[in-house]
Amino acid sequence: MTLRDHSSLSPLTHARMTELNLSSKLWKTLLDRVLHRLSEGHLWIILPNDQMLSYGNPSGKGPVVTVKILNTRLLWKLLSGNSLALAEGYLEEDWQCSDLRSLFDLLVANKQIMQSVTKRGFLSRAFARLRHLANANTLNGSKRNIAFHYDLGNDFYSQWLDETMTYSSAYKLKQHETLEEAQRRKYDRVLQMTDTQPDQQILEIGCGWGGFAEHACTAGRDVHGITLSQEQLRFAQSRLQSKETEGSASFELRDYRETEGQYDAIVSIEMIEAVGEENWAGYFEKLKSRLKPGGTAVIQAILISDEKFHCYRKNVDFIQRYIFPGGLLPSAKELARQIEQQKLQLVTREFFGADYEKTLVRWRESFFQSWPEIAKLGYDNRFKRMWHYYLAYCEAGFAEGTINVGLFQIRKPG
Repeated sequence: MTLRDHSSLSPLTHARMTELNLSSKLWKTLLDRVLHRLSEGHLWIILPNDQMLSYGNPSGKGPVVTVKILNTRLLWKLLSGNSLALAEGYLEEDWQCSDLRSLFDLLVANKQIMQSVTKRGFLSRAFARLRHLANANTLNGSKRNIAFHYDLGNDFYSQWLDETMTYSSAYKLKQHETLEEAQRRKYDRVLQMTDTQPDQQILEIGCGWGGFAEHACTAGRDVHGITLSQEQLRFAQSRLQSKETEGSASFELRDYRETEGQYDAIVSIEMIEAVGEENWAGYFEKLKSRLKPGGTAVIQAILISDEKFHCYRKNVDFIQRYIFPGGLLPSAKELARQIEQQKLQLVTREFFGADYEKTLVRWRESFFQSWPEIAKLGYDNRFKRMWHYYLAYCEAGFAEGTINVGLFQIRKPG
């Protein structure tokens, strides 16, 4: 029986084929309207009735990607203007892709198309924004938001992070070396930027699993680390309990807003992203009050580009909805403004976004290699797709330059 011979089909099957053909016509109309201007790369789209559509230049430069639509409900989500429809459709297996990272690269290369799409769906964006505001970083809200991501379990993160258990960008990562080597280089650089000597005291805001604290106290510094994650606290305390070091390390479950005393230096590695825009002024005010006169703070921050900041801060993206609730990336210009407002001195800054792309590639490879063991911890395929989308999405952002990462050395006068 050919596809055009419907005589022997049951009424239900015939109705289903009619539905698929109708939805495919709608798909083609929608996609033609959006993708006819695709100029970089080539995109094949396979519709639910197996019809293939071609967009872009198959013989030109850029990624070549195939997307297969598996569920017609994705069409209605897209038509409703849901700004997260593509991401949520991937989580729900409404579509699949030959190479997710290449798809993001293709979308980034054709920015004009994405901009025209994101202008639609005002009500959807407004609803997402209200939901994001419900994740405000109050004292209780911050604990809840941090637990959402970091309390997935030490067993989960230890499966795919490097030996240092570092969940932030490596520094000057070379192709031939391990991620661990580049992470230790990063810790060396951060410690150097603190301008501290042995026996001096460092406060680490957002100590993670204790990687920097271990590195710094091995070099003779006394480190006090704070975190809002019960899982991280337990791991960090256990990590250094029996380790002999020149300096000392202590950890506690505490919000940065509740810290006391003064320190020779403060280190905060990729923590400011979880602070929330409404708390940035208070965060830098707290840095100033916790530093001794002449003391130095070193912040590693993921940054949105200065050009994108105004638009980005008014919307809610996939990361804020599914990965880091309550999070918001600052821009380099905004960080400099906050530092100046507190009458602190921005001594130096350096950017290494290309290293974050390489770090994410390593993480994604490690995550998939470790998936059989991760699955044994009780995580399902939806969780796997969410992390795949998250890691590939970030890779493309760093590669294109929409997001960056930087080290900022800040000094308190005195």
